[in-house]
Amino acid sequence: MEFISSNCTVNSPPSLSISLPSSLFSKSVNFKSKFNTQFISFKTPSKSLVVRANALQLSKNSDKNGGSSALDQLDIERGVCVPFRKYTPEAVRSKVLESRGAILSLVERGVEIVWNLGLYWATLSYDFFVGRDEEVVPYRARQLRNLLCDLGPSFIKAGQVLASRPDIIREDYMNELCILQDDVPPFPNQVAFKIIEEDLGQPLEAIFSKISSLTIAAASLGQVYRATLRATGEDVAIKVQRPNIEPIIYRDLFLFRTLASFLNGISIQKLGCNAELIVDEFGEKLLEELDYTLEARNIEEFLENFKDDPTVKIPKVYKQYSGSRVLVMEWIDGIRCTDPQAVRDSGLDMDGFLTVGVSAALRQLLEFGLFHGDPHPGNIFAMRDGRIAYVDFGNVAVLSQKPLSGVLSIFMDKIVLNDTGHGPHGFIFAPESQNKQILIDAVVHAVNEDYAEMANDFTRLGFLAKGTDVAPIIPALEAIWQNSLGKGVSEFNFRSVTGKFNQLVYNYPIRIPERFSLVIRSLLTQEGICLSLKPDFKFLEVAYPYVAKRLLTDPNPALRDRLIQVLFKDGVFQWKRLENLIVLAKENVSRMNNTPALQLRDKKGKEQATSKLDLTDTIKDGTRLFLIDEGIRRQLVLAMTEDSKLHIQELIDVYRLVEDQVDVPTVAAEVARDLPSMARDVLLSWSNSILYD
Repeated sequence: MEFISSNCTVNSPPSLSISLPSSLFSKSVNFKSKFNTQFISFKTPSKSLVVRANALQLSKNSDKNGGSSALDQLDIERGVCVPFRKYTPEAVRSKVLESRGAILSLVERGVEIVWNLGLYWATLSYDFFVGRDEEVVPYRARQLRNLLCDLGPSFIKAGQVLASRPDIIREDYMNELCILQDDVPPFPNQVAFKIIEEDLGQPLEAIFSKISSLTIAAASLGQVYRATLRATGEDVAIKVQRPNIEPIIYRDLFLFRTLASFLNGISIQKLGCNAELIVDEFGEKLLEELDYTLEARNIEEFLENFKDDPTVKIPKVYKQYSGSRVLVMEWIDGIRCTDPQAVRDSGLDMDGFLTVGVSAALRQLLEFGLFHGDPHPGNIFAMRDGRIAYVDFGNVAVLSQKPLSGVLSIFMDKIVLNDTGHGPHGFIFAPESQNKQILIDAVVHAVNEDYAEMANDFTRLGFLAKGTDVAPIIPALEAIWQNSLGKGVSEFNFRSVTGKFNQLVYNYPIRIPERFSLVIRSLLTQEGICLSLKPDFKFLEVAYPYVAKRLLTDPNPALRDRLIQVLFKDGVFQWKRLENLIVLAKENVSRMNNTPALQLRDKKGKEQATSKLDLTDTIKDGTRLFLIDEGIRRQLVLAMTEDSKLHIQELIDVYRLVEDQVDVPTVAAEVARDLPSMARDVLLSWSNSILYD
């Protein structure tokens, strides 16, 4: 359910492309390569996703098999494959054409769409020919927003997509679509209650002792009621889907894709991919939002991810009272962030609450890889005990792509990659990578001011096609980053960086994969919420310490590699960076320990919050690495003796920073316990080097 506010925080499913004149939709064609090849990685699915080998073979004849090849490309790009997907072009076509009067309905709707969009196109073309296209942009943008609202829910969703796609539409039009409202009049209670009874197979009064006579919220896909369960007396929220919405969505998706088939040439020139692929992204996500059983599973995954986090509240889902069109969830008794003044007046420690919110957002992106795709103010609550609560899990995205293991990994190496590391049509496959780790790489490259690698990260993440010359992008990235950080971290904000990034995307051959458009929108939206609650809040001052703590404490081998990249620059150990990381990580621990939710938990006599930076695993791994890796050992010895002097003072400074964080006896005991394993690894490493020599 979308609780839409008036600012740029609307729901944004994936993408729909509308080809418009240069005043609205234009990019430089000179930089485009022929194929939109993507960097991908594979994951062990968190949902019921299964890898199919045949989906990894793109059709060489995409004209004949446009539907399957576009979906196969989506699977390759994401690194997952869905054997039983609700959305396929064939399924949509079959669903639409099986109904009585389908042809007449399609013709009527098609004429309505073509007529309205054609008139709008004509006005843009006229503006361009008379030379007034720039001066009327604000008016034409408002006209587009109103047009999409008039055309119904599918177009409202499409507009919300365009509001976060600078690769498709100009920034001034994006800004107007950001305020696109999804609020519509509610449908009658009698209809809603009948849907509940049909979906659950019981009379309403048998399940609920009372239910609100007014809707709590109404949007284009459904509406919400408050009720009380008869069996337990618990207050719940009931989300009910609009009647007959699914046939409308299917019909529009069929027409969208039919239109897209005529726009493939333009789309390949301007975006590096065919228009059908973009419609498939959009359709797949939109139909997911219509399936409330999928949303129930999303809620369960979020509950599992945050089960040990006392600062985050995820509502419980009552699956026994839910179906494909009805979803019953725990009622969240908090203050919705659409009312910043009420949140401020509640007496909450604002710094603590915002720290909890930023940390929860970063955990979703960089730790779990499963994140809320629509965290606008209506979907976020401030709980009176200082926790943050999320609702509406219809739009979530998977970011992490975990490597396959065992036989499956061997199968991918031998069959899919053909022992070359390359898939069909020049796609680069990277089974050992994760998108969230590449994002951390990008942070590392930004810290190291390695703009060439930042540009290469664009290719690895799928923003750029393989083989695209990144040389022109490097100075543009450097200018954006240097300008954004020129006044220091305290002046940094994502919106200013995103504005400059949008210009970069618009001028270069960059396509934003839908999951990353959601990442960008998620960060922008949550920064906007923070600023609405506390105008002088510095998002990055909370985000940097979190990333520093993860780099220092996460036992993931990939993150250990990133830590080494940060600490060594051009083969020289960066003492100051190590000190800064420790200071920032300690700041993160201190901030989290001072949040109201953790303090309240401690007062209730529950488990005490972690008050120290736990570096035990880091020290163990560092010891192991020093003993095993000759290259690291040599670099560390050089770090202690570079410039012809012993760097004892630097070592002392680092020790002073961590001495209050490290329990030496505990660490010594852990290292001693790990010594047999370390000794075995040292012997294996030594024997391997001897045999190799």
